[in-house]
Amino acid sequence: MIRYRRRFWLIAACLSAVAGFVDALAFVELGGFFVSFMSGNSTRLGVGIIQAPQHAAVAGGLIAAFVAGVMVGAWVNRENSAASVPVVAAVSVMLALAATLAGLGFTGAGVALLAVAMGAENAVFRRDGDVSIGLTYMTGTLVKLGQRLTDALRGGPPFAWTPYLLLWTGLAAGATAGAWAHARIGLAAIWLAATAMAALALLMWRMPKGD
Repeated sequence: MIRYRRRFWLIAACLSAVAGFVDALAFVELGGFFVSFMSGNSTRLGVGIIQAPQHAAVAGGLIAAFVAGVMVGAWVNRENSAASVPVVAAVSVMLALAATLAGLGFTGAGVALLAVAMGAENAVFRRDGDVSIGLTYMTGTLVKLGQRLTDALRGGPPFAWTPYLLLWTGLAAGATAGAWAHARIGLAAIWLAATAMAALALLMWRMPKGD
């Protein structure tokens, strides 16, 4: 993460904010399921198998959709771009399609497509075939934040922890905005996320090349 230039930290934080926004929309709409946080869905899958099979089915379906999205993102960014504009553009298109489906009354299909989009988003930043910056999940980011803070206290790089705090702050702020937007316009708020992703794709396309 620290090998990226500062401008990419900011882009990554914005992408995480969109992920938090979308996740909050789905969480409220589905009553406690996620489209970007698969650890939570995995726990709901396990509990649901014992207590509520219908909940297990929802969680399992979202997990499958997310993995499919990861595959799509990896295919689009098969060149292992350090900051893939085509992936961001593809996510924007998927969000717009999800908003259209939800607007037409196909809520289930729209939410499933949200999970696909969030899985794909994680392929924006890749190095050597692996995700170098996770954008839609924060457990690993918080672990790295704690590690870098400890390093700083021991005399290491004093600000190496800031990218991880920025990522987490982006996702948390996006989730707050998503909950607020859902309370006012429901899943129509997906259009805001689609527009934001399109703007980020344009911004990244116009940035100087190189990482």
